[in-house]
Amino acid sequence: MATRKNPLFDTATTLGKILLFLGVSAICGVLVAGLLVPAAAVSGSAASGSIDFFDSLPAELKVDPPSQTTRILAADGSEIASVYTENRTKVPLDQISPNMKNAILAVEDSRFYDHGGVDTTGILRALVSTIRGNKQGASTITQQYVNNVLNANLAAAGEEDQIKLNGVNKGVGDKLREMKLAIALEKEFSKDQILEGYLNIVFFNRDAYGIEAASRYFFSTTAKDLTLPQAALLAGLVNSPSAFDPIINPEKSKQRRDLVLGLMLDQKKITQAEHDAAVATPVEPKVTQPKQGCAYAASAPYFCDYILHLLENNPAYGADVKERQRLIYGGGLTITTTLDPKAQATAQEQANAAAGANPDKWGASMVSVQPGTGKIISMAQNTTFLPGQGFDSQLNFNVDKLDKDGNDLNGMGGAQPGSTMKPFTFAEWLNEGKSMNTMVNAAQRVYPIGYPWRNTCGKVQGAYSTAQKNAGLDAADDLQNAEPQWYKPLSVLEGLYNSINTVTFASAAQLDFCGIQKIADAVGLHSGLPSADGSEPNPKVNMMTLGNLLGSTQTSPLTMASAFATFANDGKYCEPIAITSVTDATGKQLPAQSSSCRDAIKPEVARGVNYALQEVLNRGSGSLIQPRISTKTSFPIGAKTGTSNNNGSTWVVGHTTGLATAAWFGDPLGAQDRAGQNITVNGKFYKGIDGYMIAGPMFSNYMAKIAPAYGTNPFPAPPSNMVNGTTTTSPGRTTPQATQAPVPSTPATQAPATQAPAPAPTSNGNGNGKGNG
Repeated sequence: MATRKNPLFDTATTLGKILLFLGVSAICGVLVAGLLVPAAAVSGSAASGSIDFFDSLPAELKVDPPSQTTRILAADGSEIASVYTENRTKVPLDQISPNMKNAILAVEDSRFYDHGGVDTTGILRALVSTIRGNKQGASTITQQYVNNVLNANLAAAGEEDQIKLNGVNKGVGDKLREMKLAIALEKEFSKDQILEGYLNIVFFNRDAYGIEAASRYFFSTTAKDLTLPQAALLAGLVNSPSAFDPIINPEKSKQRRDLVLGLMLDQKKITQAEHDAAVATPVEPKVTQPKQGCAYAASAPYFCDYILHLLENNPAYGADVKERQRLIYGGGLTITTTLDPKAQATAQEQANAAAGANPDKWGASMVSVQPGTGKIISMAQNTTFLPGQGFDSQLNFNVDKLDKDGNDLNGMGGAQPGSTMKPFTFAEWLNEGKSMNTMVNAAQRVYPIGYPWRNTCGKVQGAYSTAQKNAGLDAADDLQNAEPQWYKPLSVLEGLYNSINTVTFASAAQLDFCGIQKIADAVGLHSGLPSADGSEPNPKVNMMTLGNLLGSTQTSPLTMASAFATFANDGKYCEPIAITSVTDATGKQLPAQSSSCRDAIKPEVARGVNYALQEVLNRGSGSLIQPRISTKTSFPIGAKTGTSNNNGSTWVVGHTTGLATAAWFGDPLGAQDRAGQNITVNGKFYKGIDGYMIAGPMFSNYMAKIAPAYGTNPFPAPPSNMVNGTTTTSPGRTTPQATQAPVPSTPATQAPATQAPAPAPTSNGNGNGKGNG
């Protein structure tokens, strides 16, 4: 049953209109009193009661900055991407066209500079118009600003359901509160400050909040450069952004624009000639659709995503993720990163070229860090964020799945590093005072259960013995190399540069596994995936598991690049960093990252490893990389190749003195268990992919172009007896006595061993031991 209206208050009746007029007149009287005199000076109980009611409303207004666009910048200041909840860029009043200021005042509040926040004259005029049947609003720009600020604050607090809208859920009490706050606001801020705040907060379109964003969206210009017809159109939009949208309703938009121009003429803000010329101008939007978020990054979308995850995981930006996201996506932050756009472009080019059209969805990624600072210089992979544009993936191939505190990084968690793990056993060989040219028995292939490994802090797990395996014991087949000619006495150096599995094991048999573990831990090596029980987000690579000597634990490219950077940095490890500066919309500095480096291995050990890694490219497994890159052919550079058990994960990781890079090619899908065997990539058939084949050219082309800008100085020489004889390294970080290393030997007449895979992990920690690479 419909509710019956009281005829006394029905505005459709003459009596109702009179009562409405008297009621609003009374409110206007209260407003005038509030504007002109304090409540205590008003006499008369009725007036006093009204003022008491009005003064009981909150007089304070929390004018927080409206939600603004956050910008993520490369190291050179160029923009990588912008993110926002509301597309808004705040601009000062002097950077807004006078055309816009005049237009908005003409149509929204012509008496703005005359009233005190509430325009009683406007209220009476609107009342009369409404009584005559032509509904008209009377909110001043100050009141509209108050309303926008209140709603913006509710949105920022996550209370969108409390937002008040005219004609929807705003009652008389809400309107009175708005008036009171408008009066209070005028006492705290100048007219120009209020007008500036209003033009920066007002809604024009779902993709345009504030006048700067609206100018760019509708006309591809700035607020400062708005023409008269453009300004009049935008001013007309405020009343009803959807109804007067020039894109979907151009005729209504022109009518509204011309009405604004007429008001400007009536108020003598423009001349007749200016009016006529503007009216004659067709409505022609020139839309620049904002593309926000890392998916639309100008470059490095996955690096961009990594940046956002670092900030969202940082308690300095809020008590919880929701609070941090409000600041990041609405705080108008300027985030300056370590990314080098030139290096990034080259890395992206190489990642894209690795698999070409890539119908089988093989992954390629590359990441570089700067030794001595840990700054991430580039981070690229051959996928897109946006679906429907080729091979798309949300996962970052270059980083861990979780950070050290267990927070999501949106990372794949890396892949099995294969023989790129061998330099860490080699480092411990040098660390224990042994010469890299010491001969070991690479013919030994059996390391059975019960083998007397040396370990002062744990127990070695795993065994290689076909006989024990056939007897039903927990052992893998005898250890294997890719080619039979390497089962013979070889130097530890030759075993590394030709990537011979049996040399790695023969040398490990003379070492303390506790020392190998300490080397791996010191250079930051850890699994890219959390432990099976979830208790450790970044568990250590357990070097006491024999299979891990040959790289069976999934590790991220960023982790590998940072570990190799330790060799380049004379034994000092630096944690990778990506953010150098963060400022908020007011210019206040917020917490960022700074270099965090520590002594990891002895300088002379790092120098010995660098000597050997140069030989990998000079005459070892890396000499097969095309185009060639080596100390002999290019500039001082070292690297190690790597391949997983089934060729599904292939690597080259290396460095100069100024840049360390990990290049990876392999299976990024699901459990990453596809074999890289008997496949066609980029139109070329591969019986088995090895590290030098696809990851190698990625590394070579990139480093040849980018490394010289970061320094390609000669590596400091290791002590001569570390290369040629028995040496004892010093216990601390002292300078070796030798200053010149022996001249690297000439390339071997025998071709280096073809890359072969490292074993996959098994329950017994053995792997199959078939690979070198």
